[in-house]
Amino acid sequence: MRLAVGTRTFAACVALTLFIAAPAFAKATVDDVSQGLTCQCGCGLTVANCNHPECSFSVPLRGEISRMLDQGMDRAAIIAIYRAKFGEKILSAPTTEGFNLLAWVMPFFALVVGGGFIVMMLGRWRHETPSLPLGSEMGAERIPALDSRLREKLDAEVKRLL
Repeated sequence: MRLAVGTRTFAACVALTLFIAAPAFAKATVDDVSQGLTCQCGCGLTVANCNHPECSFSVPLRGEISRMLDQGMDRAAIIAIYRAKFGEKILSAPTTEGFNLLAWVMPFFALVVGGGFIVMMLGRWRHETPSLPLGSEMGAERIPALDSRLREKLDAEVKRLL
């Protein structure tokens, strides 16, 4: 049995959509939630990656997160609770709202501005004409618009040096 091209395309689109959306339907794990939170023991790592075996912050927090997940809470709700309790410093990545939006936008803006500046400077350097004509003979007739006094002075200097 052969499927029509349209049917195969539709089936491929459905499969791709389910593949992309599957993480959204999956139940959050302790590691998923603790990746979004920064450990407050001073290590600078996330709660999931804290390298202190007996950490006084991350070990109890993982237990609390596990209990909250068992009660049916989702990742966003748990992170919101800890954000309300500890403030913005608990988040492992800045939010995309308010002033924190600048932390997401500025690196890209700086890259675009810097790249534009480099392209502009390369264009100027490539198309810049030399101020004096190039060549082996530098006669007075090749120098543009010199004052007659300066031309005579230049001719005298050239004759003196030759």
